Amino acid sequence: MADRTVARKADHVRINIERDVSAKGVGNGFDEYRFVNCALPEIDLAEIDTTARLFGRVLDAPFLISCMTGGTAEARRLNHVLATVAQERKFAMGLGSGRALLEHPDLIDTFDVRPAAPDVLLFANLGAVQLNKGYGAQECRRLVDMLRADALVLHLNAIQEAVQPNGDTCFHGLLAKIETVCRELETPVIVKEVGWGIAPDTVHKLFDAGVAAVDLAGAGGTSWSEVERYRIEEPWRARVAGSFAGWGIATAECLRAARAAQPEGMLIASGGIRSGIDAVKAIALGAELVGIAGPFLRAAADGEQAAADLAREYVEVLRIAMFALGERTLSDLRKTTRLVRSGESP
Repeated sequence: MADRTVARKADHVRINIERDVSAKGVGNGFDEYRFVNCALPEIDLAEIDTTARLFGRVLDAPFLISCMTGGTAEARRLNHVLATVAQERKFAMGLGSGRALLEHPDLIDTFDVRPAAPDVLLFANLGAVQLNKGYGAQECRRLVDMLRADALVLHLNAIQEAVQPNGDTCFHGLLAKIETVCRELETPVIVKEVGWGIAPDTVHKLFDAGVAAVDLAGAGGTSWSEVERYRIEEPWRARVAGSFAGWGIATAECLRAARAAQPEGMLIASGGIRSGIDAVKAIALGAELVGIAGPFLRAAADGEQAAADLAREYVEVLRIAMFALGERTLSDLRKTTRLVRSGESP
């Protein structure tokens, strides 16, 4: 089982780098919004403050290098590159699913990034469905402790598991088990989708269950049904997976609806954040943290300099955009009245 899990992780990294696995027929939704320029911002660029505070940590900017990989030699290299960038830029970082690590503890060096990132806000990660496969708070605690993580992400990937041959599809009763983990684990628990979005009714249930944050992970970025499609040998099964390339809730719409339903809950926006302006729009729509996965994975594959440059780009776009809106802090940006739907009058 462990060898099969590791092989699947290697396939996932290779396919994400080499193939077009973006969602088809559904965008991230941020093109539906635009900013109204403030020609007289009445602040200095040097006054702009992009710092964010989450789970007792201070980040220089509200960015999360999102959960991606682990378990293979290539994952070790990529995670080291990403951790180095996260440490330098004071971003948060998420690791790939730790199921392989729990099954095969000798894979620890492919996941462990603390030597390169001692100060990073770090998220361990496990498929929520594993709570129906014999895992509980004890295994979650062991994973967090092994990685010296600050929080645990439980990911929801029902469609991916359904199209994957021999996928884990027993999602019955998971909410109660998530609630138990939230109650028994000493570290914060975050629940995230993997690219199809979380509707407001589910967001509400998750916060009621005690999660510390919800990562909406909407549609418009990587489609994990597309990733699985490239792994499937049987043509008819591959066509089934391909049918879901356009499935999901666009990230911007997902975020807008979730924030309206949960004015105070901590929301992380991810899913198709392909530019700095997308990230700024996500914050203006109410996100406390913005997760970016695919662009960082591909940049890391090109080397540390490419990943570092991408991080600098996101921060600089955020800083200049806040200046051009006259919004000095992230709190100000989340309350801006200068984000309007395309076609609306300023």
